[in-house]
Amino acid sequence: MTTTPLSAHPIAIDPDLVGEYPALTKSGGGYFYDDVLEYRVWVHPHAGGEDLHDGDDYYYAFATFEEATECSDDTPGAERPLVLVRQHESINEPTPGVFEHYATERITEWRVEWLADSKRTPASIPDFLKSRAH
Repeated sequence: MTTTPLSAHPIAIDPDLVGEYPALTKSGGGYFYDDVLEYRVWVHPHAGGEDLHDGDDYYYAFATFEEATECSDDTPGAERPLVLVRQHESINEPTPGVFEHYATERITEWRVEWLADSKRTPASIPDFLKSRAH
């Protein structure tokens, strides 16, 4: 996990690419992550945010959680920060309690608190599936 002394969460793996990822991605899921790509603060004009895109929602992207939090705190109509993560492998749960190893890369937005203890290691997915085998 890449952090700095001033960052409570991993910083973006490539700060030069922050803001270059697709706006529309998956949302949630997967149980594990490989890379933090950016932190996002979504702004909603209907909730008091500045209308920059004909009433459409938009986001600001940051390399660190702290920068995103500052933006969220200072921007009317802003949500709390989300984190955009890349998953090289993940867990799919097609129905409650049924878990599958998913080996296709995906990019998804997560709640920041999901980062805790969910950085994928070589044993993460096999151990997860083994612990839930019937």
